[in-house]
Amino acid sequence: MKRINTAIFAALIAGASTFAMAHGDEAHAKKAGPVKKEQKEWGIAGDAKTVTRTVTFTMTDNMRFNPDKLDVKQGETIKFVIKNGGQTMHEMVIGTKKDLDEHAALMMKFPNMEHEEPYMAHVGPGKTGEIIWTFNKPGSFDYACLIAGHYQAGMVGKVTVVASK
Repeated sequence: MKRINTAIFAALIAGASTFAMAHGDEAHAKKAGPVKKEQKEWGIAGDAKTVTRTVTFTMTDNMRFNPDKLDVKQGETIKFVIKNGGQTMHEMVIGTKKDLDEHAALMMKFPNMEHEEPYMAHVGPGKTGEIIWTFNKPGSFDYACLIAGHYQAGMVGKVTVVASK
């Protein structure tokens, strides 16, 4: 039994290592096919044809987003155009503070971890990415760069979604 547990543990570690070895400074190509529409606390993936507003964000190597605050009305679908004005890979990930804290901790353990969700964009130096997101729930949410060390350096912002009347 002990050998079986050891073998299972070794296989899990090998699988996690393979999974964790793809983030780094390389750009991620968006996967072909439909966007995964999964309701999150902070909303759901939006459709390009329903965009109500486009907001451009700039990320820089001083570990900041510009703007670092955004007010949204519940139900708005925002197209985030995310420009990397720095010399290193950055990303924008939308979520709750709790989710971002947990994900940032994983990124510190596995800095090359690959992840691809409709609420995140990985943007190489001098490149532009985008997220289309529908904020269908009111509340205060966050966005951040979760590349190891960037979040910890304060690369965060806040989205406030005001309830529809």
